[in-house]
Amino acid sequence: MNYYLDVVKQYAVFSGRARRKEYWMFFLINFVISIVLSIIEAVAGISPFLSLIYGLAILLPSIGVGIRRLHDTDRSGWWLLIALVPLVGFIILLVFNCLEGQRHDNKYGPDPKAGGY
Repeated sequence: MNYYLDVVKQYAVFSGRARRKEYWMFFLINFVISIVLSIIEAVAGISPFLSLIYGLAILLPSIGVGIRRLHDTDRSGWWLLIALVPLVGFIILLVFNCLEGQRHDNKYGPDPKAGGY
């Protein structure tokens, strides 16, 4: 949960680097929250208003952690735009996000693994 909260605290931070664990834990918790909200909306019989509000609230942190994850693999955050290409873009970003980050400082900042957690 700390990984999720750390990303939310860095609401619109697009510089620096994010480790794989930070990115995927944020993704997992975000996914679980979205499923729970969808279930609540379905049981209550209401429109997907809660999911929409949550999605808008978490949009900038999601973009930020995605860009920082790409920075960890020494790629520009502009690579995130490849997601606009159906399927191929998704696969490319999935591969980039699964790769281990550089074990040394790069032009985007120091190695986040060297800092601990």
